[in-house]
Amino acid sequence: MTEPTASDAMRRKTRRFMIAAFAAAIAAFLVIAYGGISKNLVYYWTPTDLHAAGNKAYGATIRLGGMVAPHSVKGRNGVSGLEFDVKDATGIVHVKSSGVPPQMFRENIGVVVEGTMTRSGYFQCNRLMVSHNNEYRAPKAGHAVNKEELQKLMKSTEGLKD
Repeated sequence: MTEPTASDAMRRKTRRFMIAAFAAAIAAFLVIAYGGISKNLVYYWTPTDLHAAGNKAYGATIRLGGMVAPHSVKGRNGVSGLEFDVKDATGIVHVKSSGVPPQMFRENIGVVVEGTMTRSGYFQCNRLMVSHNNEYRAPKAGHAVNKEELQKLMKSTEGLKD
């Protein structure tokens, strides 16, 4: 029988290291897979989805998307509080927000609100985002803005503060 050489000892150390690294990777995967990662998920729902979810909606972090219902915006606690309704084709959800709304916020605009549904029957908003068209088209050189277009543009900014 031959005696073990230094290269055999090195191979055993390398093999042990690879087995330990593989075991650590499997352990990390199991912790991530079964360690409550679902608590960190954020769901995107419409008002209809939220109503259909029933008890699942309470306490979960949700992004609620829809349109701000006409005549539903009401100030609360001055500038930093706001209540409004978010609607889709068939559902409406009442939303309360304690933050300052974005400057473009108004009725009939698309919004996404992030927060949780409360047992009191309203959605507590932690984050309010508005949808808008990112396209800007400057008038062509030498072309005056149409008076009707200007009035339409002015009307679209009603309710916004400086």
